[in-house]
Amino acid sequence: MGPDDLPNLLAGSAEVVPAEELERKLGLRRPLRVKLGLDPTAPVVTLGWAVVLHKLRQFQDAGHTAVLIVGDFTAQVGDPSGKTETRPRLSEEEVRGYAERLLDQFWMILDPERTEVRYNAEWLEPMGMEAILRLTASTTVARMLERDDFAKRYAQGKPISIMEFLYPLLQGMDSVAVEADVELGGRDQTFNLLVGRDLQRTYGQEPQVALTTPLLVGTDGVKKMSQSVGNYIGITDPPDEMFGKLVRVPDELIPTYRLLALDFFRDPAEAERVDEGLADGSLDAWGEKRRLAREVVDLYHEAGAGAAAEERFDRVHRERELPEEVPDVAIPPEMIVDGRVYLPKLLAVLGLAGSASRARSLLGQGGVRLDGKRHEDLEVSVERLRGAVLQVGRRGFVRLE
Repeated sequence: MGPDDLPNLLAGSAEVVPAEELERKLGLRRPLRVKLGLDPTAPVVTLGWAVVLHKLRQFQDAGHTAVLIVGDFTAQVGDPSGKTETRPRLSEEEVRGYAERLLDQFWMILDPERTEVRYNAEWLEPMGMEAILRLTASTTVARMLERDDFAKRYAQGKPISIMEFLYPLLQGMDSVAVEADVELGGRDQTFNLLVGRDLQRTYGQEPQVALTTPLLVGTDGVKKMSQSVGNYIGITDPPDEMFGKLVRVPDELIPTYRLLALDFFRDPAEAERVDEGLADGSLDAWGEKRRLAREVVDLYHEAGAGAAAEERFDRVHRERELPEEVPDVAIPPEMIVDGRVYLPKLLAVLGLAGSASRARSLLGQGGVRLDGKRHEDLEVSVERLRGAVLQVGRRGFVRLE
């Protein structure tokens, strides 16, 4: 425990404010109180969310105290970071349900025996008007409008609620309540973390160090990984699903995914090696993507789970063989008219296509196979369908009865 840990703790970080303060605090050679606040506003820990959790685990492994703030109060307010409009409020019941699911996932990364879990309703809910007035007096509207997202919305004439202005202050009060030495967060949290520093000064505490991590781009290669956008990979995704999503990540993101999903807390030099190898052509992008997928699956499941998922992926997606288990599904009697079945409607009813219209498009595009062969006819005799394996896209398989 000390300054020698600095290179390891800085690996994979985006920014440290102020940079010299972290080294000074490490030099105190006492366990630092390292805070991470997470609002339970969604049910899944994604690989993007896992980045900052792994950073907190690094501090744990270096002997420091992880202070995990479950934002059961602030989640009902809604963090405006990166948002272009006011977020809808979640009910207390929704927040509690998400919190219970998320904690089980946090322990896949953090050591529960070395984690201090606090719920910020403990100190935020009892605040009276006098305390709130003192809190709001600690900053100005001009300071709030320094935030990029607020500034853009203000310039565009989009509404910003007073409640949203309160969010950074409430998050900052978390730092005061737990007397944080360091606060972690994604890069979009920089403003909120700096507000925490300001509030600690106001309340007579030594300001925390703000350490941010990069934001992981989602599987679409464009937007930040997000459950609301749908471009995410969850750490509890089944191995086959996790592997399949990872090998579809754009090639240019391979080094970033290696660093943030694996290597900054294992071996940062490996991410650099892969980046250089892909740039000079000495490494193959497809091969590296498959290796990345195997290693991430192993990380969140068990050793060998990645290789097994890869084998199943090849069998289904490359060799077009059937998966080991294909569900048997009866053809609904009402689908049979004069011994024939209208396939687009059947696909929609079985949930293999979102609608009959979508199913017709899939048939025309060659996205439907019958016993492994491309099928385009809209109507099929029931005799032909019984016992046949119907495949839609790369993942949808049923055996018709």
